[in-house]
Amino acid sequence: MAETALPVALDRESAEPLAVQLADALRSAASEGRLRAGDRLPSTRALADSLGVSRTVTAAAYEQLHAEGWIAGRHGSGTYVTTTPPGPLRKRSRKPVAPVITDFVDLGTGAPWAGGLDRAAWRRAWRAAADAPPLSRPERAGLPEYREAIAEHLLRHRGLAVNADPVLATGGTTAVLTEIAVAVLKRGDAVAVEEPGYQRAVGVFRANGLKVVQAAVDAEGLLPDAVPAGVKAVYCSPAHQYPLGGRMSAARRVALVERARRDGWLVIEDDYDGELRYDVAPLPSLAALAPDVVVHLGTTSKILTPTLGAGWMVAPEHIATTVLEHRDLTGTSPAAAGQRVVVELARMGDLGRHLRKLRRELSERRALIIDTFADAGIEVLGDDAGAHVVVLLPSAEQERSLMRQALERGLRVDGLARHYVNRPKLQGLVIGYSACSREQLVSALPVLTELLRRSG
Repeated sequence: MAETALPVALDRESAEPLAVQLADALRSAASEGRLRAGDRLPSTRALADSLGVSRTVTAAAYEQLHAEGWIAGRHGSGTYVTTTPPGPLRKRSRKPVAPVITDFVDLGTGAPWAGGLDRAAWRRAWRAAADAPPLSRPERAGLPEYREAIAEHLLRHRGLAVNADPVLATGGTTAVLTEIAVAVLKRGDAVAVEEPGYQRAVGVFRANGLKVVQAAVDAEGLLPDAVPAGVKAVYCSPAHQYPLGGRMSAARRVALVERARRDGWLVIEDDYDGELRYDVAPLPSLAALAPDVVVHLGTTSKILTPTLGAGWMVAPEHIATTVLEHRDLTGTSPAAAGQRVVVELARMGDLGRHLRKLRRELSERRALIIDTFADAGIEVLGDDAGAHVVVLLPSAEQERSLMRQALERGLRVDGLARHYVNRPKLQGLVIGYSACSREQLVSALPVLTELLRRSG
């Protein structure tokens, strides 16, 4: 069935948002019979192109009309005016009923924007990687060309000036934390971890016989004075604290490494979301400030895909040597295939192009969330970097209730409670925006906004 030409004119001088104007115009056309039951509507992309607006505008208008029952989607076919309009034209409510999501939307954290990878570049990198001859023995430190590519990446995107020598390939953050726990630290050693913090790190340390102690965080990240005496190592995420999202200030970074030197700590810097920052100048990594006491960890999991199993560690020489000895003893080494793909993506410039594209996309999604929530009077934390924001709530009961209600509406959101080892001191939702598509995010925000407003 052919698409129907839509009788729409938007006034860019009006104070009324374009999405509201578009929804009102389509609602009026359906109510007055200019759009009839069964008429097929253009896709959000096609309509955006014809009107000269962003796809966010058309998607938001369609979602509102879906929620009100004026239009409906048919899987694999398109969007149509409903056979039975919901009644006479009514002025758009300023407090609309929360729409229902037709497809499940994942607003959890930790997953990358895998849909943004250029498929041609991805295939090209794998073909080029497959042309390399098979290795006769594993490269325990990682492929030399991979280590060089990572050194260049760290210089360009993280401001960390190192050559390839101190760079070791890893199988990802969890894999290298296991190596550090087993090879560098000793059973019974105490390790301080951010509270709230990354519970997988807590699990790795405990599984390998280490004593985990908690150190408080605030809006500027880990509090150095909150680290108990007697610890052997401190694990932290200064670029974008997980999950609260704070960036460790420059003064606090200096204070942390100074205390590490004084008290003999090893600082494990998880550069979580380090490449993803918005509207703020980059701060020096802890490894750049104190390469003698800091182990810097990075991964391709959030910028490409976790399936590559490709990460890196920049460590003091004695730490790197100990890890390599452990790999020799156990016969383990990071897989070469993922390293080769990263090398090819970097060599052909596709890695840099993807990072620029990723930052643009996530920056736009971030702005969409912030603007939507601000219009509803909802405050967020942790939006300076990364791919998630936090909305604080007054009680644990509300956190659980909102997570349950969101799931009933087709949304998966994370809560703060699970990120604590001890009794949670803060309650709230952790809302990711990289795992879903842009269209899914647009459809989810009205639902989430309404749920949060009702809870307030």
